[in-house]
Amino acid sequence: MTQPQYGTDSGFALVLRRDLRLASRRPIETLLPIVFFIVAGSLFPLGVGPESATLRQIAPGIVWVCALLSAMLSLGALYGSDYADGSLEQMLLSGHSTVMLVAAKSAAHWLLTGLPLILVAPLFGLLFDMRGDALPVLALSLVLGTPILSLVGGIGAALTLGLRNGAVLILLLVLPLCIPVLIFGAGAVSALDAGLSPAGHLYLLGALLLLTLLGAPVATAAALRISL
Repeated sequence: MTQPQYGTDSGFALVLRRDLRLASRRPIETLLPIVFFIVAGSLFPLGVGPESATLRQIAPGIVWVCALLSAMLSLGALYGSDYADGSLEQMLLSGHSTVMLVAAKSAAHWLLTGLPLILVAPLFGLLFDMRGDALPVLALSLVLGTPILSLVGGIGAALTLGLRNGAVLILLLVLPLCIPVLIFGAGAVSALDAGLSPAGHLYLLGALLLLTLLGAPVATAAALRISL
């Protein structure tokens, strides 16, 4: 018996609403990456010292490293819980486009992890005594870069699905792929502080985002088929 066919847009919306609704029922797990981001970023001024020039210089790198590690915390549950209860197989057999389902789960991950980090990041800019014109550049770099973390992280989560020590393997797979995002994201603010234009770094982040949007969902869908 053939599976019923549905529009890809409805499949995207259904999975997105489902993941957001499930996250609202697990507030502690949802807030864990944000709490980690705040705590980890707040520790650096205590360890480095209160000198404003030093904090201003290292602020972009600290914010981006904390954002990267925070995004990695929740990748294990991106497909793990659905795989454990069998709902992931039902999604793949539902007749919806697998690529759109994967895109919806990555979008939900960004809304729950990346978007709160963007909203909190300007507070760290004030904590590290960043220049006023550097805060919008920092926020824009996070807007362009954090979706890449969710999309690339989805590939790692799909490849390690059902494996022992999957969380460690995700870090080993995803972190090297996210190094360019870290370099260009932090480099945009550093270039502004050096009196240069941050446009080059932001353009490269935008290009990486477009490339990831086109390729990551397809690669994740293929990885899910292999894992299942």
